[in-house]
Amino acid sequence: MEQKRINLALQGGGAHGAFNWGVLDRLLDEPWLEVAAISGTSAGALNGAALKAGLAAHAGLGGRQAARENLDALWSEVGAMSDNRVVRWMSSLLPMPRGMQRWTELVSPAAWMDNLTRLFSPYDYGPFYLNPLGSLLRDLPFPDFACEPGPDFYVAATNVRSGRIKVFTGTQATPDAVMASACLPTLFQAVEIYDPDTGKIESFWDGGFTGNPALFPLYRTTLPRDILIVAINPLMRDVLPRSPVEISDRVNEVSFNSSLMAQLRAINFVKRLYAQGRLEGDGMKNVLLHLIDDDALMNDLSARSKTMPRPGLLAAMKAAGQTAADSFLHDHAGKLNRQDSFDLAALFPSMRPI
Repeated sequence: MEQKRINLALQGGGAHGAFNWGVLDRLLDEPWLEVAAISGTSAGALNGAALKAGLAAHAGLGGRQAARENLDALWSEVGAMSDNRVVRWMSSLLPMPRGMQRWTELVSPAAWMDNLTRLFSPYDYGPFYLNPLGSLLRDLPFPDFACEPGPDFYVAATNVRSGRIKVFTGTQATPDAVMASACLPTLFQAVEIYDPDTGKIESFWDGGFTGNPALFPLYRTTLPRDILIVAINPLMRDVLPRSPVEISDRVNEVSFNSSLMAQLRAINFVKRLYAQGRLEGDGMKNVLLHLIDDDALMNDLSARSKTMPRPGLLAAMKAAGQTAADSFLHDHAGKLNRQDSFDLAALFPSMRPI
């Protein structure tokens, strides 16, 4: 297979981000496939940081192995946290009587935490507050992802004050930036980072609200045209949600897909202009779009499982990601750097001719 360069856009989705892990693990098997840039949000930013740092640490096959070690270490630690440290972490957030603490060990951590967030703010926990993502990033075998070598790395977060997206890259793509990208406001205190664009220390929340993932950083003319999106939140659900949990889950999915849908609609608009010969030159980039997902799997899971990173779930998500990536490579590897493999026109059939 001839050498090909692509950009990766990694969607966020809590524990479901282990699907990204499986996809990346499979893509790393292909020495002909070069990752030029990575845009990640929330769990996608965690995966992107591990991938970037590994590829930057060593050249060639050594970088691929380092990236795989980083990803394995990241999700192994996440799975270990779900075994017992999540309960201890919840206990640190809100000290409880001994009987109540024992009860929490017998019920779903996700269900208990969901109810807790309706009653308490992360700011109520005082000195007991802890964001565990910092240690995950610092303890990676290859922890330096805010470096120049390796693929470009873009991390999306949401500025709480302005409600606008902020993309951190280069030396600004620090562990704090990745923590900001994964900062669900009901679970974590906002991450404060100095923003040279505003000249202020700004507070940031999860990037999923404004860019899940952010595609526009990948439009740079120095990068390849191909954008491979690894999607976690299902775009389509054929069954009407009826129960309170099902309705809540679908609202979650629609909300965290809204920014991606807006970007895809804009790309489709530009592609139609190109097809009609109404755009010339380098004013707008006619990107080639690809997608790896597993809507059938994600439709069988609830949004609550995103906050339940059990080792069994993570292993299943990784295996599903590997299978999905393998199918993509089998069906579409020849289209990379040549044509789209994802039909945007089918996604937006109601758009009228310009």
